[in-house]
Amino acid sequence: MRILVVEDDPTLCAQLVSAVAGAGHTVESASDGATAHYLGEVEDFDAVVLDLGLPTLDGLSVLRRWRAAGRTMPVLILTARSAWHEKVAGMDAGADDYLAKPFHMEELLARLRGLLRRLGEHTSAQWQCGTILLDTRQARVLVDGLPLQLTSHEFKLLSLLMQRKGEVLSRTELSEHIYPHDSDRDSNTIEVFVGRLRKKLPAGSIETVRGLGYRLIDVGHAA
Repeated sequence: MRILVVEDDPTLCAQLVSAVAGAGHTVESASDGATAHYLGEVEDFDAVVLDLGLPTLDGLSVLRRWRAAGRTMPVLILTARSAWHEKVAGMDAGADDYLAKPFHMEELLARLRGLLRRLGEHTSAQWQCGTILLDTRQARVLVDGLPLQLTSHEFKLLSLLMQRKGEVLSRTELSEHIYPHDSDRDSNTIEVFVGRLRKKLPAGSIETVRGLGYRLIDVGHAA
């Protein structure tokens, strides 16, 4: 999943980025409202963690502009504990959830998981395809009940394939979900990661659709 973290406090922003990336997501960050608004307009994010007290453009204004422009990604707003009026205003502006500062990072990750689950048909923190089980809460993968060792990029790639199993995903789309927007995206490296995953997953799990991309399929349970 691609997550945008918007926080002007550099220490907290770094902590948020580290925690969200550690949960297996691709993370972008912004430290002011104008940059956040721009990123939310031109990039596709699966969810946003948005602080309301931002320079150049406050968080509420950013959120209102996104919603007015038809941007529907889930937004978790961060507010000062005493600013109850900001919570109300944020929800009225189109926020999906809020968290008061200070907070425990585990709670933020749990709130984020809840928002992401609402995007699709998944009602739990575990996604399954045949004998492959991906636990989003613990950022781990099991195959036939045994833990699978994956690199960060391999985990992100598998997460997207699991979330949209059965769908054909292009190399460009997979690349955009793995790499930040300002990095050097090389869709050819996706072939490398797919090749590595194929060696670790049950045979036939990742199918190549010539000229279009890849899809994850259920090859059934082991006998």
